[in-house]
Amino acid sequence: MKAVWNGVVIAESDDTVVVEGNHYFPEAAVNRHYLAFSNHRTSCAWKGQARYHSLLVNGELNPDAVWYYPEPSEAAANIKGRLAFWKGVQVVD
Repeated sequence: MKAVWNGVVIAESDDTVVVEGNHYFPEAAVNRHYLAFSNHRTSCAWKGQARYHSLLVNGELNPDAVWYYPEPSEAAANIKGRLAFWKGVQVVD
């Protein structure tokens, strides 16, 4: 799987975990060069608290386009250390 935004591959891995239709990529598969700070947080009743990164690619910012659960609940332990994408980021095979 690949996560692509603004013509650039942000993440690539054969080892993604799919939860609620979202591919969670291992941290090591994500090019951190494109991640930018975000202080956005959300809560999921069964996964826990999500934190976000923005994407900065070729001078364009995509706010809060990447999320992860630093301390997921036991029910979501399989996504610990993984990141997912949205807001126009294409996840393709």
